[in-house]
Amino acid sequence: MSSSYTSSDNIWVKVSEELPSLQECHDFCADPSCGAISSFVGTTRNTFQSKKVLRLWYEAYTPMAEKEMRKLCSEAASKYGLKRVAAVHKVGDCPVGQASVVLVCSSPHRNASLEACSYLINELKARVPIWKREVYEGDADAVWKENIEWNEGKAKRVMVKE
Repeated sequence: MSSSYTSSDNIWVKVSEELPSLQECHDFCADPSCGAISSFVGTTRNTFQSKKVLRLWYEAYTPMAEKEMRKLCSEAASKYGLKRVAAVHKVGDCPVGQASVVLVCSSPHRNASLEACSYLINELKARVPIWKREVYEGDADAVWKENIEWNEGKAKRVMVKE
């Protein structure tokens, strides 16, 4: 899969079966002019509505997902005054406990990078074309879940049972 990054860039975006580590994302965002590096790591939890989750499976239209993630990171950098941003998302199999998304931001002060991480995960789920399938124990039916759909100004989860 691809990685959208160039050495002169302050934004690193990647959608891939091989997820860079939190440390790699942190190292990318480190900058001597920044007093804060904040991160968010989304992992696969083991239950959903009393069902035991075995794993998630993510699919994406990678070129469009990376393009939208880069746009989102650029918006966050402008809005929060970020120095560097890393946004990486896994596709394929994601067992319980494994990271599926890593977001890291650096800024001169902590509030900007903390707020930016929250903004990034919420917007990523709302805008980026990545879909997940939850696989449950003892249930032949898995569920495809879209991230967040907006309906009449309210966030709404959409689930489709196979």
